[in-house]
Amino acid sequence: MTAREILQKFENQNILIVGDVMLDRYLTGTVSRISPEAPVPVVLHRATEDRLGGAANVALNIRALGATPVLCTVVGQDAEGQALRRMLPENGMTDSGLVLSETRRTTVKTRVLGNNQQMLRIDQEDDHDLSKAEENILLERVVSLLNNTSVQAIILQDYNKGVLTPAVIDAVLSAARQRGILTAVDPKKHNFFAFRGADLFKPNLKEIRDSVPFQVQADLDSLQQAANFLHKKLEHSITMITLSEKGLFLENQKEARLYPTVPRNVADVSGAGDTVISVAALGLAAGLTLPVVAALSNLAGGQVCEYPGVVPVQRDILEAELDHWLLENKYA
Repeated sequence: MTAREILQKFENQNILIVGDVMLDRYLTGTVSRISPEAPVPVVLHRATEDRLGGAANVALNIRALGATPVLCTVVGQDAEGQALRRMLPENGMTDSGLVLSETRRTTVKTRVLGNNQQMLRIDQEDDHDLSKAEENILLERVVSLLNNTSVQAIILQDYNKGVLTPAVIDAVLSAARQRGILTAVDPKKHNFFAFRGADLFKPNLKEIRDSVPFQVQADLDSLQQAANFLHKKLEHSITMITLSEKGLFLENQKEARLYPTVPRNVADVSGAGDTVISVAALGLAAGLTLPVVAALSNLAGGQVCEYPGVVPVQRDILEAELDHWLLENKYA
């Protein structure tokens, strides 16, 4: 099977993404001097750009890979929330799953870049849990979307900003089980062990180290020990642990392997996790083997790290790199 044939398996999939969204705002300029007021660089502002971030970046990746994303989340009824609402259709996505709240601010991460280097990040956010009323509205929207759309996978994308409360997590996973829909989780620390019964659980190494009661190293035996611990807690099916430049660990309780990545000219690791969960969920929903899912995840996650800022994967580049991997590993 060629890379093109593999990626074509993504094209008829509808993927529901539930989680925290944000605006990634970039203030770019040049630096030529140090401020006389304090020992800090002076950035001469040249441009401002807003990009879709968090779970919205997952949706961008899903669309870039040829599938149809449906994003379900809660944002503020503020200028930034309205901007997000406009940006979804502008990027070829529906805003039907967007819930506007009068009591929350939309999360905005503002990065100041001088001479193509990040100098400062300013975060604007409300990260408390949704109210019960907001939970109910969000879950009604999720159920409505599931009842009216043929969904092949649900991605729960957690950034600890309050959308994925324990009640929301439990209800979404229960709805998925009732309908036989694959679930993929990109967790964060606050509700790390709330995603019981998911199909794919994808933390990174730091999140594992912060959450298990023993030391974890980036080797097969240590990562398998961590995966065993997670299985007892979560009763999930597949564990993927991303290891930055060392690749990833992937296991399904029958087989476990470390999959190294290829060397990259890394410009920015922001958003790489969004890309990996997107590719992995699509691959598993399409019935791809674990080695191919791992290869796609490594290649796609590495690709987006070569570009500054949060960007979605480029399918044509991924296809070419996957063809090379298939030949090298005698899959063709």
